[in-house]
Amino acid sequence: MLALASGNHLFWITSRAAGAVALVFASLSVGVGLAMGGRLIPRGVRDLRVTHEALSLATMAALTLHALSLLGDSYLRPSLADVTVPFVSSYGQPWMTIGILAGWLTILLGLSYYLRGHIGVQRWRMLHRFTALAWLLGLVHALGEGTDAGAIWFLGPIALVAIPALVLLVIRMVGGLPSAQAARRA
Repeated sequence: MLALASGNHLFWITSRAAGAVALVFASLSVGVGLAMGGRLIPRGVRDLRVTHEALSLATMAALTLHALSLLGDSYLRPSLADVTVPFVSSYGQPWMTIGILAGWLTILLGLSYYLRGHIGVQRWRMLHRFTALAWLLGLVHALGEGTDAGAIWFLGPIALVAIPALVLLVIRMVGGLPSAQAARRA
C-alpha cells in the first residue's frame, strides 16, 4: 500500500537513502577505528570499541537494505544475483560490481570480528586492515554510480565524514604520527 502511495520510486529512494547512510556510518566507523588504532584519542576516551562496533553493525544493516530494496525497483528490475554477485548485472558496470565487492568485503570483514577467537587475533587484525579497502571501494561506487554523486546535499555530508577518515588512513599508511614520547625526546 505504501509503495502504491509513493509511486514507483519507493524502493529506489529507499536504496539511495540506505546507501548514503551506509557510507556515512562506514566512514565514521573507519575514522573511529583508525583513531583508536593510531592512538590519536586520549587514553581515558580511547575505548570507543562499542561505538566502533555499533557503527559497523549499522553499516552492514544499511548495506543490506541498500541492496535488497533494489529488488522492488520497477525501473531497474534486478534479480537477486544482479545485486549480490559481481559482474552479473549489466547495469552500471563497473560501478555496480565495485559496489557489490565493497558490500561483501564490508560485511565479511565486519563479521570476522565475531570469529577472531577462532581465526586468531593476529590473523584477524591482518584481515581487519582490508576494511579500509572495502570502505574506499564503497566511496568509489557511490561517486561513480550514485544518482546523487554530484549533488551538494550528498557530497557535503560525505565529505564531512570521509575526509577525516581519509586523512587518518593516509597518516596510518605513511607510518603514523610520532608518539608523544618520541616528540618529547626530540
